[in-house]
Amino acid sequence: MGTGKRGLLTAAVTVVCAVTVLALPGTAFAAPTPPPSPNPTTSASVTLPADEELEIVREKLDKLYRAAAKATDQYNAAEEKARHQSAEIVRLAKKIVKGQERLDELKARAGAAAAAQYRGGGLPPEARLVLSDDPQDFLDGAGRVRAGQRATHGLLGELTGAQQDLEQYARDAEAQMTKLEAGRKAKAKAQKKIEKQIEAAEQVESTLEKEEKERLALLEQQAADEAQASWLSSGILDEIRGKATAKGRKAVAYATAQIGKPYQWGAEGPKSYDCSGLTSQAWISAGQGMPRTSEAQWAQLERIDVRNMRPGDLIIYFDDASHVGMYIGDGTMVHAPRPGRTVTTAGAGSMPILGVVRPDA
Repeated sequence: MGTGKRGLLTAAVTVVCAVTVLALPGTAFAAPTPPPSPNPTTSASVTLPADEELEIVREKLDKLYRAAAKATDQYNAAEEKARHQSAEIVRLAKKIVKGQERLDELKARAGAAAAAQYRGGGLPPEARLVLSDDPQDFLDGAGRVRAGQRATHGLLGELTGAQQDLEQYARDAEAQMTKLEAGRKAKAKAQKKIEKQIEAAEQVESTLEKEEKERLALLEQQAADEAQASWLSSGILDEIRGKATAKGRKAVAYATAQIGKPYQWGAEGPKSYDCSGLTSQAWISAGQGMPRTSEAQWAQLERIDVRNMRPGDLIIYFDDASHVGMYIGDGTMVHAPRPGRTVTTAGAGSMPILGVVRPDA
């Protein structure tokens, strides 16, 4: 490698270390001091071999993009909550409108009953009995009055209940609005994290020349191939013989039809996807309800042993469940990898497997 290229690669290593440290949450650091100019007579003895330098870059980029994936899950979770909360606010608003209409109707009826009682007031019952020409008519009328009084009492109780319901609806709507606002703040915070991590990764990659980017891609593929080979060496593929269900086949068909479309954080198609956006939409297209995020998919769906895996099952990766792919058979999965990449197939064991979940258990 020429002196200029070696300088750029050294700068990339310096930049990636700096942005990774600066990206740690809740920590403040001074701006990194530029590295001293290498001594031409000694630089050869202290400079790492090219592939070793690129391996440092690869590992740091992987950490940055994984941090972005984690933040994307947080963003998606906040977005999903916001949708549910907005729908609940709409539902409560409709109940408030209907409750107010009911309250107005009851008030009108109560007012009419009060007016009727007022018009029938005046003399006490004993006086009306003495003055009545027909005592039986009086007794019949008195019975109707008592029935009316009981109805009025029930009406007032219903009026009070309607008023209380209306007040409760209003309190519930206010609580949902508070949650919605908190969700919006959480979503904005997650978005800033995503953008920060991606910007840091892009800053690192921008220091690499074309040849170095190509070699970096080869190192990434080599790492994935080695992980896959290690996974297969256990003989796991001989034990995975599960057959896809009808829904599973539809989900696999949907997911594989998206191959070549770009990754975009927060996207659920149809033009672009993030990892859980791809898997959730694939299963929704098959008629199966699905959690939106990889963390929720891991937490809520039925977990199965890897050896019982069948096409359509979801493979959850990394200890924090920050990535997900869909098993499609023959030791292969389809997934939306990360920013700058497209939906593609890869070895099911090419990343550390946390576990497997089944949407149509």
